Amino acid sequence: MTQDGHRPDENGTILIVDDNEMNLDMLSRRMRRAGYDTVSVDSGREALQAVEGGEIDLVLLDIEMPEMSGLEVLKCLRSGHSRTDLPVIMVTARTDSKDVVEALDLGANDYVTKPVDMAVARARVRTQVALKRAEAAVHISEERYALAARGANDGLWDWDLLRNEVYFSPRWFSILGLYGQSASNQLALWLDRVHPADLERLKQAIDDHREGRTVHFENEHRLRHRDEDYRWVLTRGVGIRDASGRVTRMAGSLTDITENKFVDPLTSLPNRLLLNDRLERSIERSRRAPESLSAVILIDIDRFKDINESAGPGVGDQLLLTIARRLEENVREADTVAAKGRVPTVARLRGDEFIVLLEDIKHAGDSRIVVERVLSALDGPYRIEGREIFASVSAGVLEDLGNSGSVVDVLRDVDIVLHRAKALGGGRYAVFDDSMREHVMRRHDVESGLRRAIERDELRLHYQPIVNLADGAIRGFEALLRWKHATRGLISPVEFIPVAEETGLIVPIGTWVLNEACRQAREWQRAHPTDPILLMSVNLSMKQIAEPDFIEHVKRALDDTGLDPRGLKLEITESVVVDNVERVVETLNNLHELGIEVSIDDFGTGYSSFAYLQELPADWIKIDRSFVSRVDSDLETPQIVRAIVELAGQLGMGVIAEGVETHEQARLLDLMGCKYCQGFLYSKPVEADQASELLDRGLVMPDEAEVAVQQPVDLTES
Repeated sequence: MTQDGHRPDENGTILIVDDNEMNLDMLSRRMRRAGYDTVSVDSGREALQAVEGGEIDLVLLDIEMPEMSGLEVLKCLRSGHSRTDLPVIMVTARTDSKDVVEALDLGANDYVTKPVDMAVARARVRTQVALKRAEAAVHISEERYALAARGANDGLWDWDLLRNEVYFSPRWFSILGLYGQSASNQLALWLDRVHPADLERLKQAIDDHREGRTVHFENEHRLRHRDEDYRWVLTRGVGIRDASGRVTRMAGSLTDITENKFVDPLTSLPNRLLLNDRLERSIERSRRAPESLSAVILIDIDRFKDINESAGPGVGDQLLLTIARRLEENVREADTVAAKGRVPTVARLRGDEFIVLLEDIKHAGDSRIVVERVLSALDGPYRIEGREIFASVSAGVLEDLGNSGSVVDVLRDVDIVLHRAKALGGGRYAVFDDSMREHVMRRHDVESGLRRAIERDELRLHYQPIVNLADGAIRGFEALLRWKHATRGLISPVEFIPVAEETGLIVPIGTWVLNEACRQAREWQRAHPTDPILLMSVNLSMKQIAEPDFIEHVKRALDDTGLDPRGLKLEITESVVVDNVERVVETLNNLHELGIEVSIDDFGTGYSSFAYLQELPADWIKIDRSFVSRVDSDLETPQIVRAIVELAGQLGMGVIAEGVETHEQARLLDLMGCKYCQGFLYSKPVEADQASELLDRGLVMPDEAEVAVQQPVDLTES
């Protein structure tokens, strides 16, 4: 007996053909568990022998096999067995449809793709076995056909097109809750219950099969249940043709696939499809009755990717499952406080995102009662597989669905506000307002323009000199990215760099910056040979460093421009170092092998600076402008700056202070032993021709520079 109480041979015998032992074993075990007897072989020749040697009801046949392919086996089988006599379902891992089309043309009844979705595979096997038996019953007797219909788990139907009458099995009616209506034989009983959005697609699928454009009929659609809710069903069938080729009869099955369609397989929560359906109804209800308030809460696990990578996907899945259970429990509890009508929907949207739909709440603000309870309940730690996992969640709240145009609008807006909550540091929630949408639209405009900026030659590099504090001699330049938009003019890096980072555009843009900076540096080095060599500093993003061919990009930039590697200094921020120590150390070592110097930018702004400094093969430290701006105005900052300078000296590193704006700051930094600096006291970032003029002079002394009254920070950030 199987787990469901059936004898192994009750549902028939399946021949499983696959040269992969693991696939063969998995399919055999799953099909036996479903109530089928199985015969397993790993070659085409053995498959042909098994068919000729015993009673086989259906063949699961792998397309790709050595010696004799599945298509060759199929040709041999069809030479002696019809589609009805021996159904064959092809199993393929290929995404190309040519093999599938060829298999269907050769007489395959159906196909499934690898990795095999067993729920789909079982449904398709059941259908083909049922069709085979139904066909046999039609030819043998109406009595046997009725017996097969009563014994099938799926609903069966038999449509006599000549009389336009349809026989529906009792199971067909029971799937839709239509008990006691088995006497009906009208096609309208089926078609009138189809969801309006699916009806034309269903009719087209029927017509395609009747006209011979498809080998078999198959369609997924929604049918209205007796309770007025809709069920998703898979309907499959095949036409019986007369001597002229006209379809006179169609027989097939109906399978309830609602669970597969609507339920998330990991958490068993409603999935996005069911959520969309309920959101659509809730929006419509809010429009009809403005007093019927609904709210949506989108919940996302903070730094889930890091947890998955460090602890493994198995732990990640268990965390999702645990959070789903806690979420259900706490939303139910909060429901007693906030809601007065429909039970809240807790659904898994995608990945580590969950949604709570609250309907018929008393006040729009009541959703905050729920979200505060949820955030508190989901704040870790979690004990999973003997490990303590710390996790928090962020949430976005959309308080009134009545103003939303569609489900897409709802999901867009609640996603916008979730990102606002995460930008605030995570572990908190934010409530949507219209200004957020406007902000996102502006960001979208920036992204669209940025994608075309390189093609339109709108990107520019400005250069800020790095000078010797003692005599004003230029040691090098820092290349700073600017975007000169065709209509908006100069756009602040503060506005477009975060968008470039978020979208990944920073990688191609960073490559352009590196190439252009190297070209300019080589030009200046030829015109102004110095000892030590003139440096060009270029900022790097973590996304650039993470690229597998990053070092090759750097090599190519050096080769294409002929720049001496000693003249290139690449800068990474301290936050990048702290979050990715191993990867950064490996990258810095590779850069050193090329002869390139490395600088740690914004040093001192994090909490782990000194702890990691000894591990890093860096050549320079840049003291952040936040320290430099206070070096002459409080008591603690000079001590911190002095400590940084002394530590760098002990480690053999050079020090550059950035953001120097006053003579007093320059004087104090010089006294502390800081040798180099950059800032508005000496020069703002300038275009290449102006930087060339500075090089021609050789020195940039403070009394020669225009000191800015107020530094426009947004235009000096890299």
